[in-house]
Amino acid sequence: MPNSIYTGIIKPFADFSVALVVFVVLLPVFIVVVLLLAIANSGKPFFFQLRPGKNEKIFKVIKFKTMNDRRDAAGNLLPDADRLTPIGLFVRKTSLDEVPQLLNVIKGDMSIVGPRPLLVEYLPLYNDTQRMRHNVRPGITGWAQVNGRNTISWKQKFEYDVWYVNNISFALDFRILLLTVRNVLKSEGISSETSVTMEKFTGRE
Repeated sequence: MPNSIYTGIIKPFADFSVALVVFVVLLPVFIVVVLLLAIANSGKPFFFQLRPGKNEKIFKVIKFKTMNDRRDAAGNLLPDADRLTPIGLFVRKTSLDEVPQLLNVIKGDMSIVGPRPLLVEYLPLYNDTQRMRHNVRPGITGWAQVNGRNTISWKQKFEYDVWYVNNISFALDFRILLLTVRNVLKSEGISSETSVTMEKFTGRE
């Protein structure tokens, strides 16, 4: 992995500093969203889930809860599109659902830029190349996110992740941040063609 000084010293310090400043600036928005989601989700504004981080170390990611827990007559959760609340849709389109992850960055579990932390259940499904995405801290945004996010295939997403790991640099991170701002303003790549979230990875790509 190139540029060890940047990845080992500069990037972690910048992550902590920027995440702390941005979280403080966005705190009023954070509080308003928490209140609105608490109303929409029966007092549950946050979504917690275990995810693998750097070197596959498991941590608990925090996001805003954009979907309610409505179930069918058999007790199964309804499809994502049926559970997405109006405020949840707004939070997703504006990418505000990622704001709580600034706390993960401050804690050192995540980076601002890096491969997205995926589900723990995917770990046994990765091939050796795909597993390289865990050589760095996962990020709030990443190379795959600015190149399609939920609209690209798993194969392409992993290729982008591994390419990022092999080419990580300050210039690349800065470029990804600029592209992230552009995509957020344009609400690009939020949903795939068949779901409001990415379909599950099956290990076949």
